[in-house]
Amino acid sequence: MKIEHVIQSQQFTVPLIWELFNRTKQMERIVRKGGTKDYERYIMATLFYAPSTRTRFSFESAMYRLGGKVLSTEQAQEFSSEIKGERLEDTIRIIGNYCDLIVLRHHEEGGAARAASVSKVPIINAGDGSGGQHPTQALLDLYTIYNELGTLDGLKVALVGALDKGRTARSLAYLLSKFERTKLFFIAPPELQIKKDILEHLDEKGVSYELLDSVEKVISEVDVIYQTRIDKERLHNENVDLSIYNITPNVLRRMKNNSIIMHPLPRSVEISREVDTDPRAAYFRQAENGLYVRMALITLLLDNE
Repeated sequence: MKIEHVIQSQQFTVPLIWELFNRTKQMERIVRKGGTKDYERYIMATLFYAPSTRTRFSFESAMYRLGGKVLSTEQAQEFSSEIKGERLEDTIRIIGNYCDLIVLRHHEEGGAARAASVSKVPIINAGDGSGGQHPTQALLDLYTIYNELGTLDGLKVALVGALDKGRTARSLAYLLSKFERTKLFFIAPPELQIKKDILEHLDEKGVSYELLDSVEKVISEVDVIYQTRIDKERLHNENVDLSIYNITPNVLRRMKNNSIIMHPLPRSVEISREVDTDPRAAYFRQAENGLYVRMALITLLLDNE
């Protein structure tokens, strides 16, 4: 199926998701064999106006494993012509002359869509603004769930943390809404709870959900705990006990044996280090999957040419 850009989770249909996952399995095999040179004539630019070492390295490694080349900048907000007042649209028009694909992380919500509107090469949204989207993270998250549990239907998923501006949780909610009998639990302090636009989307799709303020209430029934950080300084009451949102060995004891714990990383105190050795801790496998999914996305876009 042809796609021109990767901007938001909503653009991925279920058939397209399965096509991507089939390609991802192929990418796993390619990496095990040492990579390929099939895309050696292509150049990818990673243009990051906000830092993210994991996402940038994941994309760059993906392109190198495919045999391609990379132009890279991090902290582009400080080291690009934007500091002289150049608009994003002009930057994209220029950089598009030098490469075949642009991976963009922008500090403004909607930045990726703006870039795509003027770009002659594919744009991949690597995260835009605070409360925007991070579709490639959501796709690798979804792939991890499928890989670990063997299905995407009939799952109960708890999304935990600062959900109002959480790009990864918001993007994943859009993807999960495409599958049958999904139930979502949004677990956050009241002022950081998921925004109305996501709930309206779930209502429109007929997806069941609950808004909660504690992991305790659902720990024994969920298939997936998707943990994210909570920045204490964002809370009105800084004396709130955030430990009620954390995953500890005590929480593990009450989880289902076949459930998994995920995190887009980096983490702070929200997942105890003692949890790392439990087989249900999937977050490092999740990060590894990012390489394969992003390789698959790159090929999906470049094969359209």
